[in-house]
Amino acid sequence: MTDAADAAGIASTVDSADGTAGGPPPGGPPDPTPSSAGGRGDPIVPEQRPLAVIDVDGVVADVRHRLRFLRAWPGDWEAFFAAASADPPLAEGVTLVHRLARDHEVVWLTGRPERSRAATSRWLGEQGLPLGELLMRPDDDRRPARMFKRAELRQLGARRQVAVVVDDDPAVVDLLRADGWPVLRAEWLAYEPTLGNAQESEGRT
Repeated sequence: MTDAADAAGIASTVDSADGTAGGPPPGGPPDPTPSSAGGRGDPIVPEQRPLAVIDVDGVVADVRHRLRFLRAWPGDWEAFFAAASADPPLAEGVTLVHRLARDHEVVWLTGRPERSRAATSRWLGEQGLPLGELLMRPDDDRRPARMFKRAELRQLGARRQVAVVVDDDPAVVDLLRADGWPVLRAEWLAYEPTLGNAQESEGRT
C-alpha cells in the first residue's frame, strides 16, 4: 500500500470491536483483562489501548541523504547517525502514525543505537509525532534487525496487546509475519540494499 490513509486500515482488520484482537501470536500469554469498578471503593483502572509498534527509519524518517556514509567500506557509522537529526519526515508515515494514534498507544521500535536516543526523541518531537515509549538497540548489540525486533516484540506482547507493527525492512516484516504478528510493510520509500546490509548483515540499525 502506498497511501497512508488506506494503509491505516490494517488496524481495523486486526482490532475487533471490543479491542481484544491482534494480541500475541498463538502460544503466547493471554491478553490481560482490564479491571473495572466492582463496587463502592473499588479502584477504577482505565482500559489500556492496544499498541501500534512503529519503526523510525524508512517509515517516518527519510534516511536517503545519509546512506552515502555507508556505501564505502568500512561505513562511517558515527557520521551516519549524527546526520539523523536532518532527516526529512516521510509524509505517508507521519500521516499513518497520527491516524493510528487516535485509538492506539504508539511505541517506537528502532534499530538505532541507544546513544542516539536524545537526538531521536528530539526529532520525533520536532515532527509533532507522539512521544511514546522508545525502544532502541543497545550500543553493543550486533544482532540482525529482524532478531533484535523479534525479541523486543515478544517482550511487549507478553504484557500488552500489539494490534499492528509497521516496518520497512522486508526481512523484519517476513519474520514477524511468520511469527503471527499483524504487520504492515511501509512501502512509500524504496528499500535500498545499502540500508538492508546495515540492518541485516552488520546489525547496526
